[in-house]
Amino acid sequence: MIQFLVNQELRNEHALDPNMTVLQYLREHLGKSGTKEGCASGDCGACTVVVGELEEDGQSLRYRSLNSCLTFVSSLHGKQLISVEGLKHQGELHSVQKAMADCHGSQCGFCTPGFVMSLFALQKNSNGADTQQAQEALAGNLCRCTGYRPILAAAEQSCATPCRDQFDAQQAQTIARLKAIAPSETGELNSGDKRCLVPLTVADLADLYSSHPEARLLAGGTDLALEVTQFHKTLPVMIYVGNVAELKRIDKTATHLEIGAATPLTDCYGALSDEYPDFGALLHRFASLQIRNQGTLGGNIGNASPIGDSPPLLIALDAQVVLRQGQRQRVLPLEDYFIDYRITARQDSEFIEKIIVPRASNDWTFRAYKVSKRLDDDISAVCAAFNLSIENGVVSGVRIAFGGMAAIPKRARACEAALRGKPWNQATLERACQALGEDFSPLSDFRASKEYRLLTAQNLLRKYFIELQSPHIETRVTDYV
Repeated sequence: MIQFLVNQELRNEHALDPNMTVLQYLREHLGKSGTKEGCASGDCGACTVVVGELEEDGQSLRYRSLNSCLTFVSSLHGKQLISVEGLKHQGELHSVQKAMADCHGSQCGFCTPGFVMSLFALQKNSNGADTQQAQEALAGNLCRCTGYRPILAAAEQSCATPCRDQFDAQQAQTIARLKAIAPSETGELNSGDKRCLVPLTVADLADLYSSHPEARLLAGGTDLALEVTQFHKTLPVMIYVGNVAELKRIDKTATHLEIGAATPLTDCYGALSDEYPDFGALLHRFASLQIRNQGTLGGNIGNASPIGDSPPLLIALDAQVVLRQGQRQRVLPLEDYFIDYRITARQDSEFIEKIIVPRASNDWTFRAYKVSKRLDDDISAVCAAFNLSIENGVVSGVRIAFGGMAAIPKRARACEAALRGKPWNQATLERACQALGEDFSPLSDFRASKEYRLLTAQNLLRKYFIELQSPHIETRVTDYV
């Protein structure tokens, strides 16, 4: 059985189809049709809901906006689901709803509930009106008719002078109720022919996965859920790892960061940005806030997409993955994890436990660049990461990796060889750019042609060279589209 709150109503579910999304649960199971299905792929934001959960201190709540079309019901275990129906209170609109009306932020109204929920989460997580923060919060919501100026005005109004609402008034009660239903043992949804198990510890996860090697591991589900919503597949057995606290820890040592595989990308931002500002800048362009609130670093690695944004950066930083199978652990350089398209070195019943990232060194200069058709909420055509150590004008160490250039995230070995031990000058740079043609034979697709990809990769290396030569004209990853 799993337990959670829907707005303020306690729900206990056991015999429920684990393949059911939160969107379906709200609309078809509870009759709450305010949440809309626009794309069923996490792109439009019409299905946005907010999930509240206890902070680590157990004394406060954290609210996250999510795409309900990509969220399976099992992930709600021990949390509070807030839908648009829960905002109106005692016949009065919530302040974010009122702001949308006052600022004329809606026409047809189909996307409006999703915008309202994103605004609600923004209001709860901000300390005042901030245009950049509002744009980030709303980047995952699309409107086809109103335009965004009045919606941003609604964000300013609702965040500039937020009103105390029923969620503030009931916070102590909500915290107490969430503590009362906090999972204490492995939960389960079981519809007879399909089941989802919800372990609480790494040891239990390892045992369950060994017993069910056919199971699909569910973390954020932003990729896995597409198999259900877009390809209409059935997932007979899933194991949800989002309640395993050990997999959501970030530990910092003198030499490295250890990031649990189930840590949401939003939570990874602070630690990675502090060490590598370009990594943080790229995470701001990683899909939408709803996806980052849900998607995990381990999931972005584990799905082995050739256009995943984090693997090229992690490979350039010489990151490692800790893989676990039962009681056995092994450490593998991340670059060796990827074998071929969607094929990895992971063995049966083996899962990513954590990612080890070396801390920044003054001897190395790291930069990352993402090229995509849109600035926000888009997939890379090319993602590049450069990490060089230069001593007395000579390249003493080099790690370069790309996404979107091959069937896997891949190091540019020939390019590295053309740089290593050579003077850091224009002639060396051009030889290294030519060597990229030995490293990669990219494909053409609807995002970019093979010629465009190769030339872009070469130009990004030139861009890196210019930035290091002239730091005053440096442009960050967020400036390049």
